[in-house]
Amino acid sequence: MLISYNWLRELTSTKLEPQDVRERLTNVGLAIDAVEERGDDFVLDVEVPSNRGDCLSHVGVARELAVIEQSQVSSPESQVTKTKDKTSDFAAIEIIDPDLCPRYAGRIVRGVKIAPSPDWLVKSLETIGQRPINNVADITNYVLHELGQPLHAFDLARLAENRIVVRRANKGETIKTLDGSERKLDPEMLVIADAARAVAVAGVMGGEDSEISNTTTDVLIESAYFDPASVRRTAKLLGLHTEASHRFERGVDPEGVLRAQERCVSLICEIAGGVATEDAIDVYPKRFEQRIASLRPERVESLTGLRVERADAVRILNALGFELRAEESEALSFRVPSWRHDVAIEEDLIEEVARHTGFEKIGTALPPASLAGEYHFTETRKRAARRALAARGFDEAINLSFIEPTEKFELIPQFTERGLESFATLTNPIVEGASCMRPTLLPGLLQSVRHNLNHGMREVCLFEIGRIFAVNQRGELPEEREALSLIATGGAVEANRAQAGRETDFFDLKGALEAAAEAINLPPLAFQNITAKHLRAGQAATITLNEQPVGSIGALAESIAVEYKFRQTVFVAEVDLTELLAAKESAVLYSPLPRFPSIVRDVSLLVDRQVTVAELQHAVHGETVEHFAGAQFVGAYEGEGIPDQKRSVTLRFEYRAEDRTLRD
Repeated sequence: MLISYNWLRELTSTKLEPQDVRERLTNVGLAIDAVEERGDDFVLDVEVPSNRGDCLSHVGVARELAVIEQSQVSSPESQVTKTKDKTSDFAAIEIIDPDLCPRYAGRIVRGVKIAPSPDWLVKSLETIGQRPINNVADITNYVLHELGQPLHAFDLARLAENRIVVRRANKGETIKTLDGSERKLDPEMLVIADAARAVAVAGVMGGEDSEISNTTTDVLIESAYFDPASVRRTAKLLGLHTEASHRFERGVDPEGVLRAQERCVSLICEIAGGVATEDAIDVYPKRFEQRIASLRPERVESLTGLRVERADAVRILNALGFELRAEESEALSFRVPSWRHDVAIEEDLIEEVARHTGFEKIGTALPPASLAGEYHFTETRKRAARRALAARGFDEAINLSFIEPTEKFELIPQFTERGLESFATLTNPIVEGASCMRPTLLPGLLQSVRHNLNHGMREVCLFEIGRIFAVNQRGELPEEREALSLIATGGAVEANRAQAGRETDFFDLKGALEAAAEAINLPPLAFQNITAKHLRAGQAATITLNEQPVGSIGALAESIAVEYKFRQTVFVAEVDLTELLAAKESAVLYSPLPRFPSIVRDVSLLVDRQVTVAELQHAVHGETVEHFAGAQFVGAYEGEGIPDQKRSVTLRFEYRAEDRTLRD
């Protein structure tokens, strides 16, 4: 919208330069795209928000500027000096559809002389891009841009029976609008009609049959409030976007209808001559109800961070037209002005105070909180475990916390002795068949693996960190612990390889679990053969930390694999993460890189099949050997040349001296 700087100066006596006006208005939410010099005036291109229809006028923008400068808006004087007779003596107005037109007012000026407008009026309109037409039409356009209320002037002699009927269009009805186009109307469009036909499209454009001409002597000035949604629909369907429809769509001031009409009639009598009727026919079937909004001054700071004095908040709102009705110790009650359709609740008032205090003064700070905003002390270590597992090719899964009751799985040591009767059962389960809170993460992961296999994904490696539950023996809320579960199946895809080179085995899962434990600075985990009901015999192990059992690992039992219709071996592991995180972290020690090379020797040992690598490692580290730097498992051999109850196990020993290179 184009705003004249000189016009603003007449209304506010502003001392700000045009560029300063641009900056200050932009800061309060009326962005000004450009300032252009035109003769002895400047034009401000104001981008008015869609919910601020009150600023589609010079008075509306002047009101904002006056608040900024703490000044007053000089209201235009409107006094009709020549009046005679009643409007009802010459015309009649009827509203048939008050839902689309809550208010319609008409007033007559007789004996006008249609002529070109005076220079000051022509200049005012041309400055803001309006084409002069004649004195009466120019006055309606001038008042529109001054007060934001669209008006229309009818030639009274062209209205059949001097009647105005506000109604919906008849089916198939047409009208020739002022632009010379024949418009076809539908029954949901609102029209202004006389006793015989439609003479204007309500809120959009007048009709050619009733327009002002050089022979016009008596005019009827329309001022109304139309339903915004109806005007928008009509304008869109007809492809008409006018200055009037632009304002009606955004909502004009329903209580400003007579004020704008009075201003227009006054200017017509002054410029075009004529005598006005003493009053207006004001059809107002359902009066506008003014809203009341309350403001608690302390809420301004709590929502925006701006510290605004109570008196300043009242000053800003009063200057914007909000009338203070009641002032209590905790809250202020304001009557919302009729032109502010966008204000209804306390937060709206806070926004008004904040934008005139200055959004740029709002600092950057986190909201204060006593419980939220901090990581749990274990979160850093859990994040390290997640990263370690992701680096091993595992994806994190998140499953539902509800499962079907089952005793097929060996639970973590803390829940092992509970049994089915200790499952935390829901009284009103969300999903039928999932009536228990999970005591293990494995059922959810197995469902995820089955889903992936059914969609052609053969290589699946997943992990989940989540809470598991069991009934508290003391009858209180269920006991909760955090668990870490891993599952892997299919081929093992090595780095920089597109396809799997081998099948995933027990040691892939074991290595991933050990990597996660190392990432959270735990001592080495230990593994020992066990029998578990959900794991395959001979391929199951218990996991211990500091000689305390914390979980299990192994190949999924055939009975469970058949139930889930798995055709490939699936390896699973589950540990008590609460127990792991409660363990004391190992110290991270720094040691310099060795200066001298090491010597490596592979030693093959013939041992019984029952001897484990862990036992061999324990035996090796139990010996005190000078320059011994470590030992690791290389491989095992069973077959030709080896007795049936024996196997060959190869360990790699490393030796290094700190002060010299070793010799054989």
